[in-house]
Amino acid sequence: MSKPSITDSVRSQQRFFNTSTACFDEADSNFAPKPSMFTVAQQISHTAQTVRWFVDGAFNSEGMTMDFEGMEKEVRRVTSLAAARKEFDDAYDYAVKIIESKSAADFTVPIAGHIMTGEPREAIFQAMADHTAHHRGALAVYARLIEKVPAMPYM
Repeated sequence: MSKPSITDSVRSQQRFFNTSTACFDEADSNFAPKPSMFTVAQQISHTAQTVRWFVDGAFNSEGMTMDFEGMEKEVRRVTSLAAARKEFDDAYDYAVKIIESKSAADFTVPIAGHIMTGEPREAIFQAMADHTAHHRGALAVYARLIEKVPAMPYM
């Protein structure tokens, strides 16, 4: 996979997510179907956090961090949709910056650590797409629960 096609794929993920979640406004930030679930803002923050987690983990010698408890604590502090959206867009800008800084050979190096071990680094981009789509779908359900209509992401 070429760097331009990776970048295009990553930007498509970002665009599809932002289109699907555009129906939310700041007043929806702290909506969650049940108290133990992530809120709208936290879902978006978690998705952003995971983009960075994939990118950072693929391109370092230790692999992806396994501090899921610490990562969840960070996400649970998020209460603003605007802040979460900024975090999301910043995460995708960061991913593109890393992509642009790497050589074609860098994408074929096997991932170290405990997750996706041995897969070429470029495999994270499909995993990012899957993860982002998963949360895009969850947020579509959230939107319907508060009587909002999420836009078709591909339009």
